Amino acid sequence: MSVTNTAQPPVLVILGPTASGKSALALAVAKRIGGEIISADSRQVYHELDIGAAKPSPEVLGEVRHHFVNEKNIGELFTAGDFATEAVVRILDMHRRGKRAVVAGGSTLYLEGLIEGFADLPPANPEIRARLLEELERYGNERLFARLLARDPVQAATLDPTKSQRLIRSLEIIEITGLSVTELQARGKQRQDGLSFITTGLAMPRAILYERINQRTNEMIDAGLCDEAERLYHKYRTLLSAEKISALQSVGYQELFQYFDGETDLGAAITLVKQHTRNYAKRQLTFFNNRLTVNWESAPLNSSELDVLADRLAKSL
Repeated sequence: MSVTNTAQPPVLVILGPTASGKSALALAVAKRIGGEIISADSRQVYHELDIGAAKPSPEVLGEVRHHFVNEKNIGELFTAGDFATEAVVRILDMHRRGKRAVVAGGSTLYLEGLIEGFADLPPANPEIRARLLEELERYGNERLFARLLARDPVQAATLDPTKSQRLIRSLEIIEITGLSVTELQARGKQRQDGLSFITTGLAMPRAILYERINQRTNEMIDAGLCDEAERLYHKYRTLLSAEKISALQSVGYQELFQYFDGETDLGAAITLVKQHTRNYAKRQLTFFNNRLTVNWESAPLNSSELDVLADRLAKSL
């Protein structure tokens, strides 16, 4: 947990499910306090992922300095631990320069690492991992996911059952330590950097959120998401077949790649983008509610509500 130190001003964190309006609110607050934005988004950090990552426009990037946007090349490893470590360095530098930081994003592990720190998790065990991978190959994800669900339902609820990397790691940790990821994280880890965080979440009725997700997907398609995905597909096809690139296996790109592979038609791919984005939003909310302490606010639904909330948050800092 965070240890408050009055020598460091509190850092505002704006989180929430995808399409809840985090970026717009962060920009409004940053303008009011003369701040800089820390993007806690695991895809916006990469060059070339623009439309599908809902990256801020060049105009917005010119208005307020954004950190962790367009800083890495596709295929370059950048973990949640890397983000948490580097974000602390940059926030402390902002404070030294008399600036305030506004953290905004929805990448769950990025946010947890920055706000709470990471529990001391054991290094990988090649024997255990090889056995789990063999079991995955033989029986598929469902059997392993069911095992994790029985042992660590909180962690399981934050995972995409169709993805194997975090599933394998979660089970590996249980076998190594006898404790679940949730149990290890609950032990907490004290900060040594003097930072404290005001964590604000944007909430809205599920029906409205899903409507916004569907609308935003349509807007992305109209803005050229298919062309962007096709360029990435042809440019990185060899790399994709040789190894996993998590940034390109994310929602909005993987479904269109399946269309380019001839596995589905375009209409079905777009429908899947919407469905998978809704599923992702649900997992984000589960994670935030189970793993972080969040002050939830009603998400602004128009510019007037945005101004009111931005004013209130700015004055609270």
